Amino acid sequence: MARNAHPERTRRRILDAAQELFDERGYEHTSIQDIVDRLGNLSKGAIYHHFPSKKAILEAISQRDNAAQEQARRTIAARDDLDGMAKLRETLRWSTENTAHMRLIASLTPQLDDPITFAENIHVWSAKVPKMFLPVIEEGVADGSIPTAYPRELADLMGLLLNYWTITRYFPAARAQLRHRLECMATMFTALGAPVLDDELVAQMTDTLAAYNGLDGGAEGAPAAGTGVIPTP
Repeated sequence: MARNAHPERTRRRILDAAQELFDERGYEHTSIQDIVDRLGNLSKGAIYHHFPSKKAILEAISQRDNAAQEQARRTIAARDDLDGMAKLRETLRWSTENTAHMRLIASLTPQLDDPITFAENIHVWSAKVPKMFLPVIEEGVADGSIPTAYPRELADLMGLLLNYWTITRYFPAARAQLRHRLECMATMFTALGAPVLDDELVAQMTDTLAAYNGLDGGAEGAPAAGTGVIPTP
């Protein structure tokens, strides 16, 4: 068998094709053969050479998305033209506007029905995500743009509420109800000294979540994803 001269390019093609299919059909309804058919010129053996299973492909896609989010977060955090509050808003805005990220979240949300996956995500929302928010919040405390006495608690609430509470698979809501929920979050954050969810961001998040999760028609209980969680395989 001829050696693949561009293994990273092949890996990327496999991940791109799989992510498209997960978006179109969902993870559970996509097979390795579907990925083979989408690529057109790779065999199952070639795919298994790079990834031992469909789960491994999902893990690689999630890791790629996480890396992109981390790079964006670092880029925003390094900007010297924004104060802490503006950086926090820009981080949320970037995540909401990232089409590939939001599609991935929506397509993988059903995986949260698995208790192990759900528990792993709760850990991410309650431990890892707050650690990403906290430095920016503390910067806002220092520069006066986030005058909160509860920086750690605010980070915890943002990690949980912006993810778990926006999943209408577990908290059913039509579009108007979802917006009302986001406005409730905005009120809570403002009471803690962090009016991060201004009217513009609330409207943007409502539009994005509704578009990706079938709420534009007002359907109750559509399976929606949160703003920034990747279901852990």
